[in-house]
Amino acid sequence: MTKQDILDELKKRDMKDILEIVKDAEKGYLEELELVESIGLVYDKELNDDILSLLKEFGVKIEYVKDEEE
Repeated sequence: MTKQDILDELKKRDMKDILEIVKDAEKGYLEELELVESIGLVYDKELNDDILSLLKEFGVKIEYVKDEEE
């Protein structure tokens, strides 16, 4: 999925918070993101993987933290 495809999909699904994260990352305002790997950013695994790949392209370091319930 291209960057524009991801942005369009986030707009279509009204995922304003995730859209803001992507835009901040693109502008260089986001350097690191802590994330529970089993949860991800969005429920759709394919979209989640595409978003994380895009964030990494923008130089964001993804830091996985352990889920306290695991």
